Amino acid sequence: MANQTGFILLGFPGLERFDIPISIGLFLVYLVSFFANGTVIALIVCNRRLYQPMYVIILNLAISDLLFDTVTLPKIIAKYWFNDGSISFAGCIFQVFCAHFLGSFDSYIFLLMAIDRYVAICKPLRYFSIINNRRTILLCCFFWLLTAVIALIIALLDSSVSFCGKNTIRSCFCTNTGVLALSCEDVTALKRTIFGIAMFVLLLPLAFILFSYGMIIKVVISQNHSDGHRRAFYTCATHLVIIGLYFVPRIFVYVANQFQLILDEDINVLILCLYTFVPHMANPIIYCLRTKEIRRTFKNLIRRRILSKTQHISVISTIAN
Repeated sequence: MANQTGFILLGFPGLERFDIPISIGLFLVYLVSFFANGTVIALIVCNRRLYQPMYVIILNLAISDLLFDTVTLPKIIAKYWFNDGSISFAGCIFQVFCAHFLGSFDSYIFLLMAIDRYVAICKPLRYFSIINNRRTILLCCFFWLLTAVIALIIALLDSSVSFCGKNTIRSCFCTNTGVLALSCEDVTALKRTIFGIAMFVLLLPLAFILFSYGMIIKVVISQNHSDGHRRAFYTCATHLVIIGLYFVPRIFVYVANQFQLILDEDINVLILCLYTFVPHMANPIIYCLRTKEIRRTFKNLIRRRILSKTQHISVISTIAN
């Protein structure tokens, strides 16, 4: 059983002289993610016209990203600002659980989003018979449950190993790789098991996503309408950039750790932050704020706020006069 009471998060271990810009950067990342994803959640929840399958999927993605950043970023920011890098054993295992839970959930939400776009573009006449709110909500609930079970298995496996004094995790938050690196027992079999789980979580959705977007691009290219052609192709390209940024570095890191490829510690942490936090900031813009309905809802909200303030000032002026 585990005999460790706590760990120390090092952040970027070889870049101590850049602590201030790193901490400011992480704080700005959290602010952008918090306000962008929070805005998306508020706009969709408060507007009944957005109760549609695509926006239900986007809502779940925004909730997942916001929870992930809230669980991980404040702790590492506290390390840089208040020299408080310590985290309890239970807290670290909880971070491991959340990282795999929410990270895996994003994989399946990207899959569900790709299926939605595939049906909308390739089979538009059958869209509402195939994709509806009830099925979308049920699938999202199933993915929440499935990824929670997967993450719980990984967290329990990590919590069962023994530790022998080493307690420094060379990362911005607790990960499976960082925790197992501190074990004083042979964890080769455990690493292989978790590697297999990770490949199942990553490669299976990625295969369906690539197939879906491949079919979408094929249909778009075959269309004769140039404006629609360019718009749909641009949308697919931006989606694929975010999907690539999410999947490719993750798969690379897992393969590198499994086959013991040597990576510089700072590069490893940088890649981790790149594929974790950058998509969380970009997702609300790429998948939501660029859509006409969301922009219209946001503009109407701002217009109502301005009008309300104007009327309020007018009433105060009238009373004063």
